[in-house]
Amino acid sequence: MPYFDAASSAPLHPVARQALQASLDEGWADPARLYREGRRARLLLDAAREAAADAVGCRPDELVFTSSGTRALHTGISGALAGRRRIGGHLVVSAVEHSAVLHAAEGRPVSEVPVDRWGAVSPRVFGEALREDTALACLQSANHEVGTEQPVAEVAELCRTAGVPLLVDAAQSLGWGPVAGDWSLLTASAHKWGGPAGVGLLVVRKGVRFASQDPADERESGRAPGFENIPAIVAAAASLRAVRDSAGTEARRLRELVDRIRTRVPELVPDVEVVGDPVRRLPHLVTFSCLYVDGETVLHELDRAGFSVSSGSSCTSSTLTPSHVLRAMGVLSEGNVRVSLPVGTAAADVDRFLEVLPGVVAGVRRHLGAPTAEEPSPGSGSLVVDALGKRCPIPVIELAKVIGDVPVGGTVTVLADDEAARLDIPAWCEMRDQEYVGESPAPGGTAYVVRRRG
Repeated sequence: MPYFDAASSAPLHPVARQALQASLDEGWADPARLYREGRRARLLLDAAREAAADAVGCRPDELVFTSSGTRALHTGISGALAGRRRIGGHLVVSAVEHSAVLHAAEGRPVSEVPVDRWGAVSPRVFGEALREDTALACLQSANHEVGTEQPVAEVAELCRTAGVPLLVDAAQSLGWGPVAGDWSLLTASAHKWGGPAGVGLLVVRKGVRFASQDPADERESGRAPGFENIPAIVAAAASLRAVRDSAGTEARRLRELVDRIRTRVPELVPDVEVVGDPVRRLPHLVTFSCLYVDGETVLHELDRAGFSVSSGSSCTSSTLTPSHVLRAMGVLSEGNVRVSLPVGTAAADVDRFLEVLPGVVAGVRRHLGAPTAEEPSPGSGSLVVDALGKRCPIPVIELAKVIGDVPVGGTVTVLADDEAARLDIPAWCEMRDQEYVGESPAPGGTAYVVRRRG
């Protein structure tokens, strides 16, 4: 069964498995002790730290191991803010950061930097968000949902000039190469590159003001309290070195497969929007959204066909709100599918996915009663569609069914209380060359007005 969700968690790399098994016999003792078993554990820990630091491009004493990437982010953000509390407490983040960053920013003075339709920030706009009381800026190296790479080096230079440390979330990109630029802090997560879960990295450059907010602890420079999981740490470092050794060749191979998906899906499936930067992106990740389908059903049907993929559609979450990343980009969220290929993915599996996908999407559209074509039959100059209480993608399907019933210049008003409609109706208008007039409050929800162009 092809697994196409490496962006969530990559399969355990064979080198990680070997290192984990070997170090279970050697790395169980307390590395802080001076007896033989402790010294042996310390050697393993130090060697893993040196290997990870070499991959990151930092000094070994700048890197600590944490219990997860999320823990590394929370520790890095809280510690950097506390270290610069005399400057102020203002935080600058991009609108598409991982939820772990956005949650850590809650309750603090924060500026969210918008992104363009590809999902990238403008260095100029990011720089303008920096203030005299800005204590920390955060920017991911590449987005976890759409794969777009961020201009980290340019932003880092602006932050350096402003005297603001930049924390880079490198969880998605570190397995492919080091992060360029003069950043100040960096985090990553081992299970994203094929290491074991439960190991994160936190790098704090020398000279960066940092005050850990955890209770005092002598381990990991006081920044990651608790007994180190040395076997998992050794496996994480060994697998990082292994994936880096083949990163150049594998990135070229997977990029060709992803390019095949980016090109073929819009040809095979009508009404599809491929999102994310087509060039400046991770080599293994592609995301697309399909009109008139819900993401949860598409994922279930693909799973039945033997493919494991992910989605950012609101229909796949308990919150019934679209992905904050897709919302910030202003792109279609309904029927969203994220394909992220793990190392070693076979071309034949990608070809079979492309054979299966059109039938899956067509079947879901038939089940939901989606329109197959817009046949003009001009009638009233305006229509109202009541989609209150209906979830994605039903409001958009109902709009598509009736747009041909109004004359050119006529309007359709969609009443909806689904948060995804605020994103998907304007996106539908752009895809179908219709005019999105705007929205206004309505009893029980929101009224979205669309004017027919042709």
